[in-house]
Amino acid sequence: MTSLEKPTEGAQQDSRAVTEAALFEAFGGVRGMVETVVPGLFFVTIFTINKDLHWSAIAALGVSLLMVVVRLVRRDTVKHAFSGVFGVAFGVVFAMMTGNAKDFYLPGMLYTLGLALAYIITTLAGVPLIGLILGPVFKENLSWRTRNPGRKQAYAKASWAWGLILLAKCAILFPLYWWADTAQLGWVLIALKIPPFLLAVWLTWVFLAKAPAPIDVFAEMEAEEAAAQEQETAGRHRRES
Repeated sequence: MTSLEKPTEGAQQDSRAVTEAALFEAFGGVRGMVETVVPGLFFVTIFTINKDLHWSAIAALGVSLLMVVVRLVRRDTVKHAFSGVFGVAFGVVFAMMTGNAKDFYLPGMLYTLGLALAYIITTLAGVPLIGLILGPVFKENLSWRTRNPGRKQAYAKASWAWGLILLAKCAILFPLYWWADTAQLGWVLIALKIPPFLLAVWLTWVFLAKAPAPIDVFAEMEAEEAAAQEQETAGRHRRES
């Protein structure tokens, strides 16, 4: 490992300082969590009151679109809000097609199951998903795979945490999909929206805070380009003298 590849102690301390901010950026922060909860909360609240699938679906989709509009007006990042709209839209379409209000939740539950399996499978394959998500945020891209084994191990631990937590969530929700009514399933799903997410994010922070600092591959490329320009300038001066 060269001096460029070996994270310094100071860089590791800086990494701990920015890890929390990076996690909030990657996963949407408090506002992103709110935007994932509100549409489902509208749906289950209205359905609990009047048992009307259409009005519940319209309310959930409407509030999702409203949150996107607010972000667009404020010129904020819209990726988390847009993903929420697509998720709600899939749920609305599916529930309308089947006529079963519980199917509003099914696409999201299947997505959670697929994401849990993705975390586990990619980790077993040696390319933990959380590293693929956070690598660009930390400006390290995929350098952790071959040049920073301690960081790769941290990403593997975090991916295992995400996968197992999401599997545990699925183990609760899927039996309820078959046994509970729409309102019961909806309120349990709302209750399980944020706590498992916060637990997974906290464990990710714990693992990364103890890991070596990320290797800033962009800074490396800039340093290499600067060195090459200096060599070229020095060579030109030698030829001219």
